[in-house]
Amino acid sequence: MQYWLMKTEPTSFSVEDLAAAPRRTTSWDGVRNYQARNMLRDQMRRGDQAFLYYSSTEIPGIVAIMQIVKEGYPDPTAFDRKDEHYDPGSDRQKPRWFMVDVQLKRRLARTISLEELRAHARKELAGLVLLRPGNRLSVMPVESAHWNFILSLE
Repeated sequence: MQYWLMKTEPTSFSVEDLAAAPRRTTSWDGVRNYQARNMLRDQMRRGDQAFLYYSSTEIPGIVAIMQIVKEGYPDPTAFDRKDEHYDPGSDRQKPRWFMVDVQLKRRLARTISLEELRAHARKELAGLVLLRPGNRLSVMPVESAHWNFILSLE
């Protein structure tokens, strides 16, 4: 099993939205970064787990755990002219953008804030992609040792 961190802005998609979805499952669509797309398309596997992370909020941090329930497949929002994620250069025969389906496993007992994660950046969380300067990826891998340490903070 692999571990991931997936960022969202709670005003556009929240843990409450995921909890309210049928079977607490939805597609993770709208990713428009090639590196993140490659992870969705090529590396995420059914059964992998991911932290749901809030960015662009008063207290950015990890709020929940999700499970990947469907591996990468073409993102139809890229072809929908009415969707905010529409990409006029996308080709249905050779899709550019991919998504996965995620299911809410559980909300964390509390938000584990970015500030708290940074407090461990030199030791337990050294090398965590989220904490690298300039990192803006919305999807990133998490090493199992980092995953377990972050859960111990809960």
